[in-house]
Amino acid sequence: MYAVIETGGKQYTVHEGDLVKVEKLDANEGDSVSFDKVLLVQEEGGLKVGKPYVEGAKVEAKVLKQAKDKKVIVYKFKAKKNERKKKGHRQPYTLVEIGKLA
Repeated sequence: MYAVIETGGKQYTVHEGDLVKVEKLDANEGDSVSFDKVLLVQEEGGLKVGKPYVEGAKVEAKVLKQAKDKKVIVYKFKAKKNERKKKGHRQPYTLVEIGKLA
């Protein structure tokens, strides 16, 4: 049994018990969150596809950690102009453990 959910402008395929890094959510560690934008649900009975979302479907999850990802270095360089620009970025994320698929 699995589901495809949408959060933070991205889509994730999730199974029960999965650990998933999603875009930062407004929740504290230990809180439970529910994703109601479910695009697809696969069950024993078959496949349910939403238009765009499946009616009444919900995925429960528990917030494990609020953190920042590894640093990504952006380096801009223009030849023959002595122009160099180095920039770093750490994207914040929320680590969630997928619970019940309903």
